[in-house]
Amino acid sequence: MARLLSCSTSLHLFNPLPTTAISSIHSSSNLFFSPNSNRFTVPRSERSTFGKELHALCGEGDGRLLPPVGESVWAGQRGYRKVRRRAVPKSKDAELALNVSICIEEEMPNDPEILRIAELLRLNVPMAMKVAFDGLKDSAYKTRDMAVSDVGGYQSVELSVLLCNDKFIRKLNKEWRGEDHATDVLSMSQHVPELKLPVLMLGDIVISVETAARQAEERGHALTDEIRILLVHGLLHLLGFDHEISEEAEAEMEKVEELLLKSSGWKGKGLIQNAYDAETTMNLQTENLDGRKREGSLQFYKPKFSYIFCDMDGTLLNSKSQVSLTNAKALKEALSRGIKVVIATGKARPAAISILEMVDLAGKDGVISEFSPGVFLQGLLVYGRQGREIFRRNLDPSVCREACLYSLEHKVPLIAFSNNRCLTLFDHPLVESLHTIYQEPKAEIMPSVEQLLAASDIQKMLFFDTAESVSTSLRPYWLEATGGRANVVQAVPDMLELVPRGTSKGSGVKLLLDHLGVTTKEVFDIYE
Repeated sequence: MARLLSCSTSLHLFNPLPTTAISSIHSSSNLFFSPNSNRFTVPRSERSTFGKELHALCGEGDGRLLPPVGESVWAGQRGYRKVRRRAVPKSKDAELALNVSICIEEEMPNDPEILRIAELLRLNVPMAMKVAFDGLKDSAYKTRDMAVSDVGGYQSVELSVLLCNDKFIRKLNKEWRGEDHATDVLSMSQHVPELKLPVLMLGDIVISVETAARQAEERGHALTDEIRILLVHGLLHLLGFDHEISEEAEAEMEKVEELLLKSSGWKGKGLIQNAYDAETTMNLQTENLDGRKREGSLQFYKPKFSYIFCDMDGTLLNSKSQVSLTNAKALKEALSRGIKVVIATGKARPAAISILEMVDLAGKDGVISEFSPGVFLQGLLVYGRQGREIFRRNLDPSVCREACLYSLEHKVPLIAFSNNRCLTLFDHPLVESLHTIYQEPKAEIMPSVEQLLAASDIQKMLFFDTAESVSTSLRPYWLEATGGRANVVQAVPDMLELVPRGTSKGSGVKLLLDHLGVTTKEVFDIYE
């Protein structure tokens, strides 16, 4: 459900009084809960423009919930059929009540930064409305739609502002405007002049905080400033300004935007001028191939960690050596919050890429690619910025030779890992399964031990047998046979690895952190 923060402000049209908070949002957050509040729920049959059931905590004062509307932006008249009557004349000394609802869409995180913005808007929106209404009275505009004319003739004005993410505003943008992409702000009018109501139903302003955060970063000002700019732009649309109908209308709305921001004491240029500046300076760093800014890519609140280092076998992968949908969703959520995910695994890099590709997490904007940092082969191969190799450690050649001879003598499958290649001495179903199940590079069969050793430097050797054979025969033998020349590692029950002494995934991670200039305090690690 959407979270609702309402306020009701009574003010003389030209002498504003302080805004009074009379309700707060959805949970235990300490945003000025009224001690004597009662919960009011909008009936399920009566929905807002946003299609969500709204809840509020209302205390003393003349608070109002957002009036229900129907399936289109004009259906707001349904909720007022019982009060449809001729407007009561208002005396010159009567005050105009500004009733504002600040809502937070249900999929937005319960983050202090978002709540701070909502609380700030609770104060800023009535101020902007007051300044805008004063401007309507004192100025004549050539291009403004006059559907909203004498604001002073109403007893009150109602407006709602919704804070949402790119996903939500994209859905609205497609539904109402036929444009399938996220935008920064949408305005939805509920005003129907023919009804002659005593209440001016301005409508709804929907702001994507994600898009606002990206634009704030691009334009070099604070997120708060960008939110205010979008608020002003949306409000002017509801008051009849439309920059899209002509160049004259664009120039007029741009001038009013800047005047309204300046009169409110807020920083920044108007949205129209900002958009023009962005276009002329080609400030398009965050655009993707279709020319639009990447949606949902910039986090507007700061996560606790900037990096997650994640193992694969026994951690990220299930018993079928696949990434579960739950884990995939968690990784995508981390990426959407601006957290960088780095793989640290015993697998070769091609295997990690292949596995994560199955859940759409490989590639430029995913967890891993040939151009991303990572720790592979138990820390024996480390890739840094742009996927460039920054560390490699090879296994002692004498250990490699002994392992090959042992494999041939005992008919135990052996795979040699060499960068992005796998080498073996004979075909075997277990060797094939390393590729078909575990997604490691398909093993190349070498005709002799000498040719295998001469083919390339080897980082590690892997024996593949039954779990019983590994525990009772292979492991005891090689713990003694290596004689301090190599470490014996067992990641899964039916595999035994021989790796260079003194190396590990942990040492590889430390080396990569130093390369990236990242401290351990910035990292959350997930290992078996």
